[in-house]
Formats: sequence, C-alpha cells, structure tokens
Amino acid sequence: MEAQRLLTIDDLLAWPGDERVELIDGEIVQRPMSRFEHGQAQTALIGQSFPLVTQRQPGGWWIVPEISVRYSEHHCPSHDLAGWRKERLPERPAGIMTVLPDWVCEILSPGHERKDTVTHFLRLQRADVPFYWIVSPEDLALIAYALDAGGYRAVFTAEGPDETSAKVRIPPFEAIEIDLGLLFGDPA
Repeated sequence: MEAQRLLTIDDLLAWPGDERVELIDGEIVQRPMSRFEHGQAQTALIGQSFPLVTQRQPGGWWIVPEISVRYSEHHCPSHDLAGWRKERLPERPAGIMTVLPDWVCEILSPGHERKDTVTHFLRLQRADVPFYWIVSPEDLALIAYALDAGGYRAVFTAEGPDETSAKVRIPPFEAIEIDLGLLFGDPA
C-alpha cells in the first residue's frame, strides 16, 4: 500500500477552482459554506474591535477575517479572525502570514466543529498562540482561552441568552467592551 503524500503550501496555492479551501495537516480541506450567523458574529467582532485596529502602538492590533496563516509546510488554515499586536508587528503585513498570530477566533460551522475545537485548539496551543477564542452562534456560546504554562486555560465563558446579553472585557481585549448581544445577533 502506498502512503498518501502530505500536501504542501505550494499545492494549496496551485489548487484549481474558486472553492474556499485550506491546508490542514497535509490535506486540502474545503471550507464550509458561509451562513448568516457566522457572518454576523464575524462582523460584530470586527466592528467592536475597530478602536484597537485604528489605534497605533502601543495597544493597537491588526485584526483581519479569513486570513491564511502558515504554521508549517503542511498546515496553513484560514482563520475566521486573527490578530497581531502592532507592538510585535509594527508594519502592515501582506500575503499569507508567516508570523504567528497573537489571537485567533474560530466561529463554529456545522460539520466542522472538530476542526475548530480539537485540531486548531491543539495546533495553536503547540504553536504558542497566546489567545484562542471559539464562538458557537448556534449555542450562543463563547469560550476564550489563554496560554498558561504551555497549555490553554479558559479565561472567559458565556453561554445562553442570560449570559450572552452582557457587555464584557475579554482577554486579550480588556481595553474595549464587547457586546455579546451584538455578537450573537440581538439588535437590542
């Protein structure tokens, strides 16, 4: 039996067609179809983080959606949101990111939960990405993790309508309030 060849960044860049794909552990994986709830959460986080994006150093961030980050020759996911502290990365980056992020946020999509809750969680933890958030629009839940002694530790959790209507400060963005109601689509 012949071993399957691990695909590389070059294979990802040469991938034919217009479908949304990413490289996960040497395999080209199709990204899920966008849903309104996913886009709502992504837009709400981008909008609420805007004061950090426009802020120059110190305290400013580069925060972008759907960004490809190269962790290795065989692993280049497209994160729903990722951010870099401007203090660490003062010049505007370009292209596929090779500098690992300071923060990643994945918004769960049906059928792809394992990738975000296990694969990315373990990969980012091993890569020492300081903060990882998981947002579940269907469950009205947000879990924020911070790296602590080489492992992720939950530093914030909210679930359900009672907890997700608050305005909160979540690491690493303690400088701003995040309106969880807006994040989960409550216009009130």
